[in-house]
Amino acid sequence: MYRALDPAKIIATLAKLQQRIGERFPGSGLFKISGELLGIAEATSADVVKIARPNFALRLLVGIMLALAAATIVWLGAHALDLKASDELTNVVQGIDAGVSLLIVLGATALYISTLESRWRRDAALKSLHRLRSIVHVIDMHQLTKDPSAYGGPRTSSSPERAMTPFELQRYLGYCSELLSLSGKVAALYADKLRDPIVVEGVGDIERLTTELSQKIWQKIVLIGDQDEHFHETNPPPKALT
Repeated sequence: MYRALDPAKIIATLAKLQQRIGERFPGSGLFKISGELLGIAEATSADVVKIARPNFALRLLVGIMLALAAATIVWLGAHALDLKASDELTNVVQGIDAGVSLLIVLGATALYISTLESRWRRDAALKSLHRLRSIVHVIDMHQLTKDPSAYGGPRTSSSPERAMTPFELQRYLGYCSELLSLSGKVAALYADKLRDPIVVEGVGDIERLTTELSQKIWQKIVLIGDQDEHFHETNPPPKALT
């Protein structure tokens, strides 16, 4: 149970995170985007199972092509053994040539059909990964203006609203980091079920993206902690009267 990602646990974690965001920042854009990510995670859980399911119709068609190719080989062998006289040579050679051409066509068709299943899986997975990549950038947009170094400084008419306390700002940024991390885990469900190297690489790209964005967020969180510590050092609480 600890060797593969459990979609149900990822969904439960996202649902809990959405509840926490709603309690702390009700009606916020971050709360809405967490609900969107939860919906994507639920859809992904079903999509991964559907995509990974074998396509028996295609496999049956490949089997038929291979059976026809085998029958062609048997036919070619039988005609070669039936060669009895030199006057039959031309007809037999023509028949063998036609049989070889048919064999090549059947083999190429079987090869093409056998790759359809993996290509369909890849296309479906990459479309879902693109959707996840987009929501990762939307999450990042929500934290761009949350710059702790600008708090307390002079504002301009175009400055964004900064009504959060340092604690609220830390929690907001922390929630963004958690959403990014869980986005990477949702993407990893595809790599967990599909062994396609292009899909695995696409998942890796999203995980690297979420990690890099999360690291930038944690730099802001650390800065808030440093500013808070500096404030307490320069403004010590009054000593109790004895």
